[in-house]
Order: sequence, then C-alpha cells, then structure tokens
Amino acid sequence: MLNSLKTFDKSSLKKTATKITTETGDQFVEFKNDQGLTERRKVTENGDFRGFVVDLFADIQVGEILPGLILGSQDVAAEFDLLKKYKVTHILNVATLVKNSFSENFTYMNIDLLDIPQTDIAQHFETAFQFIDEGMDKGGCVLVHCNAGISRSSTIVIAYLMMKKHWPLNKAYHRFHSLFVYSSWTFDPQLNTAYSHSRRSRTFLDLTIPLNE
Repeated sequence: MLNSLKTFDKSSLKKTATKITTETGDQFVEFKNDQGLTERRKVTENGDFRGFVVDLFADIQVGEILPGLILGSQDVAAEFDLLKKYKVTHILNVATLVKNSFSENFTYMNIDLLDIPQTDIAQHFETAFQFIDEGMDKGGCVLVHCNAGISRSSTIVIAYLMMKKHWPLNKAYHRFHSLFVYSSWTFDPQLNTAYSHSRRSRTFLDLTIPLNE
C-alpha cells in the first residue's frame, strides 16, 4: 500500500468540478484553473428547483442581540417600516443573490457567502466586525441578515460576541437559543476553531458568568 502511494502519479488524476445550488435555485460550477486558483461560473439562473423547501410566509422575527445589534432574515431586511422601528442605520447582508432593498436609506455591506460547510466564513470575520463596530460606535443600529437568519448571519454574530466582546462560546450560543431555534450546524467547526484561537490569544475574564445573564 505504501509503495503504491509513493509511486502514484498525480498527473493521472482527472480535474473535477463541484456543482453548487444556492437557496434561490441558481447553480454554479467551481473548479481549479491552470494556475491552481478556484473559479466559480454560473450555469443556470432561477431553475425549477431550489436548495430548500420554499416558505411562502414572510419571516419578520427580529433578534435583539445587543443594544445596536440585531439579527434577522432577508424578509426583515425588506421591511422598511420594521427597519425604521428598530432604528436601523447599517445592514450587513451575508446572503447569496439577495439584493439590498433600500440602498439610499441605509449603509450596506455585502459579503457573498454560500451556506455550505466548504465556505470559509472565518476569513470574513474581521471585515464584518469592523462594519458592525462602525455602525454601533456611531450610535446606530446594525442588522445582520442572510436568507433565514439562522446560519451565516448567526455565525457572524456569534463570532463577534466571542472575539470582540469576549463572550465564552457557550454563553454566545445560549443567547441565540433564547431568541431563536438555532438549528444550523453548517459553520460550527469554524466557530469552535475561532473560539480556540481567541482563548489562546487572550484571557477570558467572564468565563464564570452565569449563562442567564
């Protein structure tokens, strides 16, 4: 077996492509080009199927995470009166192919993230955190949203609580369970890694804070 591995010719491997279907039904193909870089090309748009069970009812549940930081779905981001009710000034859109509804009324940042485990969401943490801090430091309110508000956006906000506010991981998770039925595990391994790195780089002073605080 070892000899077979040593003599294996990598040049005999065939190039492969990965097909990705987004929540909206659009399809992309990802592949390595001749330079070894990953390229993504759209192959269909708004197909006859979607990557999830279609819910025809708007989800306008808003989770108030901290003063000046809220979480919601793409439906919340499309409800102007609701945004005004929560005094939103900044919107962080981490969905795929979800347009900004009110670009003239709010400050937006878009980070295009696919809701699949292969997405390296951690590489965008610092950019997202800077945008959140910018909005909150100015006395505004930041909405973070993806499609349903339970995976990509939740991951960004949980990471923010851990890495910027120094919350222990279990306290950050508990905060979401008290607001939502947080059931997406797509990015949990990356959150665990981020938490481990945070613990090595600083001393958490609030590890003994009760979870119900």
